[in-house]
Amino acid sequence: MTTVAILPISSINGEKSYRAIAGDKQSIGKTAGQALDSLITQMGETEFSMIIIQNCQPDSNFLKELQSSENSQ
Repeated sequence: MTTVAILPISSINGEKSYRAIAGDKQSIGKTAGQALDSLITQMGETEFSMIIIQNCQPDSNFLKELQSSENSQ
């Protein structure tokens, strides 16, 4: 099983992006999904049995209304 780490990174001017790392391969994307997609392309893998995301925070694409309803449950 391949382990993938996705880490948030910030540039000098404060812009946030993400680095996906698996073994000796890595990629950077504006979102965690973009970084993962790019990494998968490099690895040549198309099937995964499980992806686990921990410590997930809402991003700018996650509607404020949905954030409120998720937090109230």
